Amino acid sequence: MTDKFMSGWGMAKGKINKLVIECDTYNEAEIVQDNARNRTEMIYININRNKPNYDKNRCYVSLHDKSDYGNWFKVGAFKG
Repeated sequence: MTDKFMSGWGMAKGKINKLVIECDTYNEAEIVQDNARNRTEMIYININRNKPNYDKNRCYVSLHDKSDYGNWFKVGAFKG
């Protein structure tokens, strides 16, 4: 997914900030996807079987999983 808020500054200065969250199962990926859709700053949200490959000159890639992004794996974590 693309994080609109973090794109263009900080570690992603001049780049698109891509957020990649590794999941163990497809069910986890669906939960993460649903949570991402409830966040207005996240766009282009996709589930991929393989780790995506982005152009390092255009994108800053932030890799995460359950160990550091645990709330993303909770059903309805970001519903208002």
